[in-house]
Amino acid sequence: MPKIGKAALLAALALAAALLPRPASADPVETLATSHKSPFNCGKTFYANNWTPDHSPSGAIDWQDYGGDDINGETVRATAAGTAYFYDAGNTSYGKWIEIRHGDGTRTRYAHLATMVRAAGGSLSVGQGTAIGTVGSTGGSTAPHLHYEQRTSTGAVDTSPTVDGVTVSLGQKKAVTSTNACGGNPYTPEEVCGSGYGVIDSAALTGGRVYLLYNSGNSANCVVTLKTTNVGTPSSMSAFLEPQGSTRTTNSGSFGYYAGPVIRSAPGQCVRWGGSIGSSTYTSPFEHCD
Repeated sequence: MPKIGKAALLAALALAAALLPRPASADPVETLATSHKSPFNCGKTFYANNWTPDHSPSGAIDWQDYGGDDINGETVRATAAGTAYFYDAGNTSYGKWIEIRHGDGTRTRYAHLATMVRAAGGSLSVGQGTAIGTVGSTGGSTAPHLHYEQRTSTGAVDTSPTVDGVTVSLGQKKAVTSTNACGGNPYTPEEVCGSGYGVIDSAALTGGRVYLLYNSGNSANCVVTLKTTNVGTPSSMSAFLEPQGSTRTTNSGSFGYYAGPVIRSAPGQCVRWGGSIGSSTYTSPFEHCD
């Protein structure tokens, strides 16, 4: 039998060790979980019903009345940040519904809505707590409620979704109190711009968001910048609106809650819009042509 040198022996041992299966505990675990709030206004309590069998898809939550609080017409908010896509299945299936695609590849769905902040076919960048619609009973629904799903990046429905720290597994019905948008800005873009205006686009800023709204009744646009941090403490903010071919109107100053509203009628025109909080700014291209 030939002799094996020390160096060769050490190399052989190292190769053998490398080929041995590693224990599972040695592999790093990648966590892509998105933390979700309840899809309702701060302090609102509704039942989350993960009923089974015969609920399609299995694992979806039906949000329903709790106590004397009627869920019909309630504001629906994004449970986590992402990009919202708007759909309308008419009198079947989900009816008016929204899918939000989150940064980690997961998705949430909100169905049977009475209203949506954008028309079907549109999309909108949203933060956690952004209002996206209202509860209704469209599509295949038999009574007002919010159908809600959490889906993995592969599209599978999570059958034990967690909202506001409460896990609701198959067959469970739990009362969940929302902490969504708690301690945040008490104003909404719609409140600032006034009756008839609905959000058609928004953009994130450090410390808040800037919103573009539209009133189909008078063909007017409205821009408002809302804080989400340091709310109530005056600091530099702005909001502006510029119809194409016209001058820019800007509202700027030291504000505690919002800048704006900046309202301009722009029938038949594209608009450039944006705003700032401190040194964080956003300026759109000319878009949303009426």
